[in-house]
Amino acid sequence: MEVRARAPGKIILSGEHAVVHGSTAVAAAIDLYTYASFCLAPTSSENDDGAIEFELKDLSLVFSWPLSRLKEVLEEKISPVPSSPRSCSMECTRLITRLVEQQNIPEAKIWLYSGVSAFLYLYTSIQGFKPGKVVVTSELPMASGLGSSASFCVSLSAALLILSGAISINNLQNEWFTLKVSELELVNKWAFEGEKILHGRPSGIDNTVSTYGKMIKFRLGELAHIKSSGPLRMLITNTKVGRNTKALVAGVSERASRHSDAMAAVFTAVDSISKELATIIESPDPDDVSVTSKEERIEELIEMNQGLLQCMGVSHASIETVLRTTLKYKLASKLTGAGGGGCVLTLLPTLLSSTIVDKVIAELESCGFQCLKAEVGGKGLEICLS
Repeated sequence: MEVRARAPGKIILSGEHAVVHGSTAVAAAIDLYTYASFCLAPTSSENDDGAIEFELKDLSLVFSWPLSRLKEVLEEKISPVPSSPRSCSMECTRLITRLVEQQNIPEAKIWLYSGVSAFLYLYTSIQGFKPGKVVVTSELPMASGLGSSASFCVSLSAALLILSGAISINNLQNEWFTLKVSELELVNKWAFEGEKILHGRPSGIDNTVSTYGKMIKFRLGELAHIKSSGPLRMLITNTKVGRNTKALVAGVSERASRHSDAMAAVFTAVDSISKELATIIESPDPDDVSVTSKEERIEELIEMNQGLLQCMGVSHASIETVLRTTLKYKLASKLTGAGGGGCVLTLLPTLLSSTIVDKVIAELESCGFQCLKAEVGGKGLEICLS
């Protein structure tokens, strides 16, 4: 049996950076996915245990570890208990890093180390030392603030858990379906452990949105689901400008130290924007007039949030180019995530013509940017058997 799992990426609709300082933020799933397929394989012979194979199809890379080698290095450190997620110890991390280093990852793709390490830990912790193959593809640009690593960990964890027997499912062939809440919770916990290998101290927001989908409001560890009365359409522009998230977060904190009163007011304003945005999204829209009014209010909040992000010092020349371009078409945009490059969101109103959207995309792409259209607040993790 082959299990396929898909998990969505995410965007921050409001509250990035300010959330670190106690403000409310709003995040949402988008209908761009990472896909993980997994099937167990028979051992080759009595003297050969087989191997674990990991293919990153989009990058044309395949990694393989003989099970005999993995057992030699990890068997004393990893005891598979799929129903009990646990963190990778420092010693285990060191050993896995050594195994990954032996794969001769190209120097130009050195950033893959942590992702391959997360794969190896999740596989052996959930499946143990069984031969199998995992293939991963993604519609999400990497390292752009759209939650690609979280959707990778969620889809991978789900596929591994199903064939471990920790999640029991009906034999539905070739149809995407969702899991029970308790099963999603287990997937989410394992995905968070993978995220810790990738990011050190993640908030857990990205993997939560990817697992459950839709929209959430969060503040200082408190999380609440937002019930949207209808989907929002967004244009996501990837500036392709890399950024150092830790440095950007530190820069905002330093500015807050130098201008404590002014920045406190900025963070308070962001908190108000996030709360108002959540209220608007949940409000009913019985007709086109209501939808248009609602979208106009959301556009104003988007513009206000972007202005406050500029006050925090996290904008960038590439982001400003996107803002100027979309403003010519009277569209509201803001950066999403860390800033300093990365991605920019532009709300596409329901009544906006496809001709205008095509013109905006053409102009942005002429600047060397990548444009992706997405619906916001959709489904979370889904499974398919074949």
